[in-house]
Amino acid sequence: MTEIEIPDSVRFIELCAFAYCENLNTVYCKAINPPTIVDNNGYWYGFAKQDESGNICNIDCTIYVPTECVEAYKSAQGWSEYADAIVGYNF
Repeated sequence: MTEIEIPDSVRFIELCAFAYCENLNTVYCKAINPPTIVDNNGYWYGFAKQDESGNICNIDCTIYVPTECVEAYKSAQGWSEYADAIVGYNF
């Protein structure tokens, strides 16, 4: 899987939802309000993988969200881990 679309009806995303999808490079999240994430002590493994040393790190992907919501995503719990990857998009 290289691309996913999260529809605007999604309100929650579980811990490790897309973990280890190492080929994932594009995420379209259409929700106006950042979906609430289930985390593990403040860290969400939603878009994560294991590096060569066995450490958990973020998948290198671009996360497209509604343009007017970029700052909300960048500051939302869990999503803020991916702030540098979040880009506005006109759906």
